[in-house]
Amino acid sequence: MQPINQQIIHTHDAPAAIGPYSQAVSVNGMIFVSGQIPLDPKSGELIEGDFKAQVEQVFDNLTAIAEAAGLTLDNAVRIGLYLTDMSQFAVVNEVMEARFNSPYPARAAIGVASLPKNAAVEADAIFAAG
Repeated sequence: MQPINQQIIHTHDAPAAIGPYSQAVSVNGMIFVSGQIPLDPKSGELIEGDFKAQVEQVFDNLTAIAEAAGLTLDNAVRIGLYLTDMSQFAVVNEVMEARFNSPYPARAAIGVASLPKNAAVEADAIFAAG
């Protein structure tokens, strides 16, 4: 079996990994972004603020990683969302509508009991580079 030709994507403009994983990995023109919680990239701490502020920070982090790969959020082909309170789903839609241009990426939203560092939201993404 041949090794996978992959490139690790890393930026200081998004939070460092809090475990044994990469911020993102590029393989064959696809960029797979690890789950982003609303951590401040400089402090590594969960940001203060309401649910919308947490969602905005998550998308700030995804944007920084996309830009490190030479892309924008409009290159996203799939977004995975994990929410501890599904009643906040409309807030996610509001933020995504402001940040993405149509056509929108495919998306899944999953309710979960808890997330790392007691975050209220997490998102992962797949981007296409061309």
